Amino acid sequence: MRQWTIDAFAARPFLGNPACVVAPVEAWASDDWMQALARENNQAETAFLRRTADPAAFDLRWFTPATEVDLCGHATLAAAHALFAEMGGKAEALTFSTRSGRLIVRRQDQGYEMDFPADPPRRIAPLPALTEALGVEPVEVWSARYLVAILADETAVRTVQPVIRAIAALVGHSVEPGQVIVCAASDDPDFDVVDRFFAPGCGIDEDPTTGSAHCILAPLFSDRQGREELRFHQAYPGRGGDLQTRMAGDRVLIRGRAMTVIESLLREP
Repeated sequence: MRQWTIDAFAARPFLGNPACVVAPVEAWASDDWMQALARENNQAETAFLRRTADPAAFDLRWFTPATEVDLCGHATLAAAHALFAEMGGKAEALTFSTRSGRLIVRRQDQGYEMDFPADPPRRIAPLPALTEALGVEPVEVWSARYLVAILADETAVRTVQPVIRAIAALVGHSVEPGQVIVCAASDDPDFDVVDRFFAPGCGIDEDPTTGSAHCILAPLFSDRQGREELRFHQAYPGRGGDLQTRMAGDRVLIRGRAMTVIESLLREP
């Protein structure tokens, strides 16, 4: 059984967000084995694929080192890249059946375009516990799958040093507790928004580049800036990743590139 480590939302190796992708199987291994492999890989997500009768359609599941999750953008991008670039997929688009419904990934230029459900947030009252956890006062607080803290500027986003244990303790304010996006308008003319994502609630202190977070940020900032298309930089220290979004009704089209950095051989479960 083959496995690849793929840097998603990256134009060259060692940027973006690494995900492990296990080659498609006919039947799922046990949940315990998949969780153990994700823990062994120790990347933000390990993606598992199951074949269907359609060669361009797969079942897809994602595991962090701690738990199975409902939605993961970068590991979906990595899975599509593995199928296209490593396994010779010829289709123009791939369809994945997941806990979050059908997700579609298409080839585009030098990269890929993912079709994901939008997750428009709602504005909520300031949260003293969030301010304490971040060590900085958000300008606005929003809630959807994750909490969103809009900070004063890009410098505040890049320099924030949250108390991870306090982030994990933020429950009852979003669909998935203990997960917080911080963001602001970008000072760089190459980008519209800069952001970071802290997710100890699912076992990840900070995620390098997060597709699901931008299902929230795309509708939020498209409304604020009056534009359907936006350019984001997720500013994980020393790494970071770039992606573009376009609103399409109740969907978000997320574009990015991917690079394979490791191929490995697994023992059978």
